[in-house]
Amino acid sequence: MASHHLKKLMLLRHAKAEFQEGVPDHERSLSSRGHADAPLAGRWMLEHDVVPDFILVSTALRTRQTCTWICKELGDKAPTPKLEDDLYAAHSTEILTLINHVPPTVTSLLVIAHNPGIQELAMRLASVRSSEPAVMDLATDYPTAGLTVMTYDGEWASLDGRDADVTDFVVRRASSLR
Repeated sequence: MASHHLKKLMLLRHAKAEFQEGVPDHERSLSSRGHADAPLAGRWMLEHDVVPDFILVSTALRTRQTCTWICKELGDKAPTPKLEDDLYAAHSTEILTLINHVPPTVTSLLVIAHNPGIQELAMRLASVRSSEPAVMDLATDYPTAGLTVMTYDGEWASLDGRDADVTDFVVRRASSLR
């Protein structure tokens, strides 16, 4: 396939959440650090021209809040996110199934979900052509607000294993920018 068919896949673990006594896991909100870090992922996307044209986001509060911050940074370029119940606590295979059903017209996809599923999927999809430093970083530690950027030359429905080239693994922290 020609390079104009190249797709971008971004896998983002939600920003840092609070552990709140008596609050169900699904309803945990971002911590103050999470609110500071989440916009930085959106800013990085803008600065590196990896703006999604479609977003799948878990229905958990912390992922929705992360998505809101990213969309605020993307401004007019932000697509309307699609909430997916099945992304909450999903395994890599479940996340991949949702990706496989993304419309073929989508060329740049952002998935905002949870670990360990996001990290497992990034490892599963990483081709031998991937950036070795990026793969080593994401394999070693996939912290909150960790973002994997991949390129894929095919249809979403065919994405499976070792098909995508990891180009970047980014973790932006508000405290590290001072």
